[in-house]
Amino acid sequence: MSWLVRDKQRNPINILKEELKTNKIIKIPGAHDAMAALLAKKAGFSTVYLSGAALTASLGMPDLGIITLTELTNRTREITRATGMPILVDVDTGYGSILNVTRTVYEMVDAGAAAIQIEDQELPKKCGHLNGKKLVTKNDMIQKIRAAREADSDIVIVARTDAYAIEGLESSIERSKAYYEAGADVIFPEALRTEEDFRNFSSQVDFPLLANMTEFGRTPMFTAEEFEDMGYKIVIYPVTSLRIAAKAIENMYEEIAKKGTQQHLLSKMQTRQDLYDTLLYNEYEKLDETIAKTNLDDLFK
Repeated sequence: MSWLVRDKQRNPINILKEELKTNKIIKIPGAHDAMAALLAKKAGFSTVYLSGAALTASLGMPDLGIITLTELTNRTREITRATGMPILVDVDTGYGSILNVTRTVYEMVDAGAAAIQIEDQELPKKCGHLNGKKLVTKNDMIQKIRAAREADSDIVIVARTDAYAIEGLESSIERSKAYYEAGADVIFPEALRTEEDFRNFSSQVDFPLLANMTEFGRTPMFTAEEFEDMGYKIVIYPVTSLRIAAKAIENMYEEIAKKGTQQHLLSKMQTRQDLYDTLLYNEYEKLDETIAKTNLDDLFK
């Protein structure tokens, strides 16, 4: 992992908090693993998002709250070690009761997360753009947010509410105000359906808001600039990296199965040189002078 050779980074929580004070919207792409996060960093993004749905899918399971805190912590640590970037981690419902939420925050801080996102669904939780969701009471969610804030005074807390689809816009706004008062730094109203609702929501609150620009969901496709104009501070693209990667891999397997060669896919691949540059391969070799230095030009002689 590139943390052995990459430059030392500033405290990721401080970096994210400074961004929250700027006037520009923060675009946070999903990164389902460390390689995806490194590529996001290479593209110039300052922060990445670890989606529970993307992580769960990468483990071959549906997003129904069935992964463990250990699995989430391990992936979080892999990404923070590789990149040193601020990462917003989807901790679903906090993995249980108040005590579980407390441990979850401790684990996330230890793994290097800059922010957590916690939601007000009951278990088994579901993707915010599906039906059949069930909410905990407003007071239960408030207690979880207070526990998270007491566990760590610095980590950025994003409180997600799924109330819009179940109780309507006004309830979603009411819950959001209570969650912010309880200690959340950012509010995430999930699965709003129209520009009017996005604007109505932001016009009635005075704290930072996060918008979810997931694909194939209930929210229309808006640009980051459109979300900014509607009053939102952060926009996430939670499962995009996984969906792109999975479709490319699917096409590759079909090509090899049919033709017995991947030759026609070379132009769509990350080259060996690009891979090594992303992984800081040469910097690793410099750590150990006994390693014979690699010259990629030799491959083509």
